[in-house]
Amino acid sequence: MSNPDKHVPPKRDPDARFGTRAVHAGWEPDDRTGAIMPPVYLTSTFVQDGPGQPRGGYEYTRTQNPTRFALQDALADVEGGAAAFTFASGMAAIHTLLLTLKQGDLIVSGNDLYGGTHRLFNRIEERFGIQVLYVDTSDPAVLADLPADTRLLYVETPSNPLLALTSLEQAVAGARKVGAEVAVDNTFASPALQRPIEFGADYVIHSTTKYIGGHSDVVGGAIVVRDEARIDELWFHQNASGTANSPFDAFLTLRGLRTLEVRMERHCANASALAEFLVEHPGVGRVLYPGLPDHPGHEIARHQMDGFGGMLAFEVPGGVPQATALVKDVRIFQLAESLGGVESLIELPAPMTHASVPEEERLAKGIADGLVRLSVGIENFEDLRDDLERALDQ
Repeated sequence: MSNPDKHVPPKRDPDARFGTRAVHAGWEPDDRTGAIMPPVYLTSTFVQDGPGQPRGGYEYTRTQNPTRFALQDALADVEGGAAAFTFASGMAAIHTLLLTLKQGDLIVSGNDLYGGTHRLFNRIEERFGIQVLYVDTSDPAVLADLPADTRLLYVETPSNPLLALTSLEQAVAGARKVGAEVAVDNTFASPALQRPIEFGADYVIHSTTKYIGGHSDVVGGAIVVRDEARIDELWFHQNASGTANSPFDAFLTLRGLRTLEVRMERHCANASALAEFLVEHPGVGRVLYPGLPDHPGHEIARHQMDGFGGMLAFEVPGGVPQATALVKDVRIFQLAESLGGVESLIELPAPMTHASVPEEERLAKGIADGLVRLSVGIENFEDLRDDLERALDQ
């Protein structure tokens, strides 16, 4: 849903399960042609019936576009929100959320989060007077004692790259005590595994580039809002700042959403099996995966997620030399940033996704130089295992 005065989203089926909603949400067969899927409305502008009388409520694609509306309606449906807004990237989504804040507001953020988000928060803090306090949101005591002037609690769960889990129930309860809103970056889980609005979150953030798009061929982001009170301001900022995604990008992302559930089942199965393999391998140190019983957030994941996800991380005892050799020696895993595509990726967070985090701060958080992050794809597990085993044994 975008302009609430003009656009009416399709009716939702409250009894449909997630996989069914993901396939059908956001679009009904076209009345005129019977088209099952939404077309790509590659137009910059729309003819008006008279001055200030847009036909069907459409004026200009930055403001309204039917293909983008279909994606936004679908994401709102699968996340259980009142509305969704889609953007040119995940960072554009986060930046647009920050536009709802004002000088002097305090963001309390988890201290293990994507390096790009960390960079954005710090630059916003420096230039615009928005304060950012980094804390361990996986600690219930921290959530129960948030600063009284907290304006926004920002959480990644599972976090990037250490796969830390934050209790959504405890996060919401702690924020409510001080009158703060809660934003949850749900990128690592996707709505197939976790729906933060069900636990009371006010905003859900996605890099739709990742699992929702799912094929590493489109960049995008999204914000889903819990209630209608937050629609107007976000719609204004999406339109005024020009951060919306293109119709073609919206089409590709919506196509990815249709298969999200079945892909996530394979991602989870492969990641779980690889985590168990790595735990037993003598050339591997600690393994970070929420599905492992000894993971500190295992019980939280069991409670608020419908699976443990396709992301895992591990350390190698040989540090940087061994980690560097490993990522060069694998053949199926590709050395690349990003995650959530059908293909398996491998990376070293320290010099790659988290290079913008100062070394002292990064090490204090537990992001070691020899930390390896895997985005486990949907290939055959045996091939992925053999690829890692061969590289680790060299």
